[in-house]
Amino acid sequence: MKQLVLFFFISCLTLSAQNKISANYIAVDSLNADVFISKNNFENLYYVQNNVLFKKSDKHTINYSNIQLGNITSVHTFNPLKINVFYGDLNTVIILDNRLAEVSKLDFNTLQPYKNISHITTGFDNTIWLFNQDFQYLELYDYQTKTARYKTIPVSSKVLDLTSNYNYCWLLTENNLYCYNYFGSLVYKFKNDGYTHIKAYNENLILEKENILNFYNHETKTISAIDIPNMLISQFFVTNQILYIYTRKLLYQYQLKTD
Repeated sequence: MKQLVLFFFISCLTLSAQNKISANYIAVDSLNADVFISKNNFENLYYVQNNVLFKKSDKHTINYSNIQLGNITSVHTFNPLKINVFYGDLNTVIILDNRLAEVSKLDFNTLQPYKNISHITTGFDNTIWLFNQDFQYLELYDYQTKTARYKTIPVSSKVLDLTSNYNYCWLLTENNLYCYNYFGSLVYKFKNDGYTHIKAYNENLILEKENILNFYNHETKTISAIDIPNMLISQFFVTNQILYIYTRKLLYQYQLKTD
């Protein structure tokens, strides 16, 4: 019976790829960045240039730099009051406030027990999701108590990407995409059909495959291609039905119609 349900689930995903989600062009702006991170409801733009994290608004631009920790691996701004900056080379996470001032520093080389981290993303409250590559599982880590609240069952294939909101965390591996709730329990999974990057959009996902963006609807369990022009996607982000696509020097905005 389980095999039949799984077959039906995968079949729905495959068939839905023939449908497209419309995206209406809004605007394009110039942006000189190495990595585009996000743009939030308050029109704050986050990006990395020359290994420096910038937060730019209409009024001013502020930045954060910590060259002693090496290159920035990833930045997560889902909670703008607790921004997570991951320095993978030195196995360290910095928590920043909305002024990009340091709130906490997590050096997992010195914390006990030792954790060898490859990916992080935002959790709820005072937590972050960590992928422990020695044990191949996710941990919901409380950085105030320095303890893991929950751990997931280990996965068997290489991790490609990690994203989250306050309720769920999505782990993309070469073989599968996994969705976990904030208790670390598996909600669903499906086979990875060539996707390389993911972004959370409410309870849904935007998935990138071969320079094409796709929309995963969590209610209908379907995947549909997003109808946008051909472009070389460097990074993408979505919030409030606005899809941002960065193509080196240019930041495009599209209005998604997912209803």
